Order: sequence, then C-alpha cells, then structure tokens
Amino acid sequence: LRTRLQSQGYAVVTATDGEAGLKAVHEHRPDLVLLDVNMPRLDGLETCRRLKADASLPFTPVILVTALADSRDMVAGLDAGADAYITKPVDSAALMARVRSMLRTKELHDRVQDQAAERLGRLKRFFSPAVAELIAAGGVDDPLRTHRREIAMVMLDLVGFGAFSETAEPEETMGLLRQYHGEMGRLVR
Repeated sequence: LRTRLQSQGYAVVTATDGEAGLKAVHEHRPDLVLLDVNMPRLDGLETCRRLKADASLPFTPVILVTALADSRDMVAGLDAGADAYITKPVDSAALMARVRSMLRTKELHDRVQDQAAERLGRLKRFFSPAVAELIAAGGVDDPLRTHRREIAMVMLDLVGFGAFSETAEPEETMGLLRQYHGEMGRLVR
C-alpha cells in the first residue's frame, strides 16, 4: 500500500501496530488513515474507535483495509467509526479511488470548518464570544433582525449600598439583594 500511494505522490507515514499508529496520527496529523483490522497490541477496530473519540484530533477519514470480508466484519468496522472498508486482496484502482474520495471529503470538511471559524471571528467583533458561538451554532435567532418587544426597565440607586456591601458578609449582602429583588420584581410585574 505504501508503494502504491507513494507512486501517486502521497506522503506516507507507517506504523507497525495500533498503538504506534495512534502516536503517529498525533505527531503527523495526516489527512487520511489506512488501518488493517488485524494488528498486534491494539487491533484496527479499537484504534479506529480511539481516533474517532479523540476530540483533540481534527476530522480524519479512516479506511479499514482487511482480509475480513464477512458482512458482520464490515458492519463492525463501520460501527467502530471507519469511513470506508476495503477487503484484501486490494484492487489498486479501487483503493486509489477510495483514497481520492476520502481526501475530497476531508477537504470539504476542512473548508466548512474554516468558513465557520471565519464567521465566528466576524461575529465576535460585534458580540460577546458566548453569544457569537450561540449564533454560529444556530442556537439563537438572528440578533440583528428587527423585532419589537414590550419591556420594562427599572433603574434604582440603593442609597448606602456601597458602604453596606463593603462591611457586610457576602451571604448577608446576597440575602438582602434577593429579598429586595423579590419585592421589586412583584411591584414591577
């Protein structure tokens, strides 16, 4: 596989088992991972699960390449998080087509992520980071949309509150504010 991929111009990093593969992915941040299911120390299914569960890694397509051709094995591989499943002996043309397809998927995913980050950056110029993230995630309506609401606003100055809060215990200050807000809230409503 290494020879086939390198002959097509791909840079290839190899690992001898699943644990070494995980280390290589963290170190090199590849755009695509090819995994055999039967590997020493940590099999391909568990390696795939760990790759897909690792929030510190960007989206990386995983192709399982294995001699296990039973449909139950394929289902297990896809359930482990693999994006594609190729059986051995590997058809070179099919492998290269699958690699190109997965790399296109990765490129599109990365492009969408970059666009989302740009949008979030623009929103953060006008909104607090928390509100900008809610807007970008679709969690709130467009805050710039014109809308009318009936509101009531009360501004009060509590005479002597500054001096009181400097000398009172925090629990006493919060208790007084809770009581005050409770009474004023009823009056405002």
